[in-house]
Amino acid sequence: MTSRQEVVGIVCHDAGGAEIISSYILQNNLTVNYYLEGPAIKIFERKLKGVECKSLSDVVNDSDWLLCGTSWQSDIEWRALQEAKSSRKRSISFLDHWVNYLERFTFNGRTIFPDEIWVGDTYAKSIANKIFPDTIIKLVNNPYLSDVCEEFQKIPPIDRVRVPGIRVLFVSDNLGEASAFQFGYEKHFGYTDDDVLNYFIKNKNVIKDSIQKIIIRPHPSESPNKYNWAAGRYEELVEIGGGLSLLEEIANSDIVIGGDSMAMVVALYCGKRVINCIPPNGNQSILQFDKIEKIQQLIVNNKTLHQDN
Repeated sequence: MTSRQEVVGIVCHDAGGAEIISSYILQNNLTVNYYLEGPAIKIFERKLKGVECKSLSDVVNDSDWLLCGTSWQSDIEWRALQEAKSSRKRSISFLDHWVNYLERFTFNGRTIFPDEIWVGDTYAKSIANKIFPDTIIKLVNNPYLSDVCEEFQKIPPIDRVRVPGIRVLFVSDNLGEASAFQFGYEKHFGYTDDDVLNYFIKNKNVIKDSIQKIIIRPHPSESPNKYNWAAGRYEELVEIGGGLSLLEEIANSDIVIGGDSMAMVVALYCGKRVINCIPPNGNQSILQFDKIEKIQQLIVNNKTLHQDN
């Protein structure tokens, strides 16, 4: 007699968690129920096809345990954890980033933790162990990044005849909106994505003199028109992207810049040069990867070089 396969309830809103959990489902051939909102809907549809969503209550009641993302801009995962506890269902949250861990489990001043937290790398695990000493923290090889490396190899290389000069991809993190949602002030961390973009453009010559084009990729939760101001202000230098997949836009670029976007880590895994462009008034980047350069350090190095000459 064959034992029944467990049914996993999937609850996701934001893009980062959706990418990781959808890849985990594919790699582990899970039987699932879905409750999805926001950017997660398109990501699951693209990767898993034919996704049918239930109500949150049905997902909790009809599943053996829950696997949730962690969102800045929604409380659906928080409500799922609350219902799971009421129904005595085991719950797991997969952290997809390296920032604001405690805030991801807090809504209206009330904090609810899952039974277990999964992280995708040792750096995230060290942070989580300190913040959640009473919660089980499990290191799970990041399924999204392993998928990324495989998919990236299939993308044709950029045609240098058609696209001359250095192309830079700016990946937005929608930090201002997320900060306003969580803290009531869009500059809670000292800067917004607009500040990152402007600071890069002001100092772009310390990176490469031959930058031909800056492609702005809005965050999945942002309006595609958010950066029209930049295309108008900087005219031929700036172009609004987002029409291709993230991996295609990374492949068609030489350098990827941003603040604390997960897309920067994806670009790093794809072998691209990645530069953190948080301005001096902003908080220190949480992406403590040795290979991610910092524009502030490049500016210092450039000034030192000129002084020596």
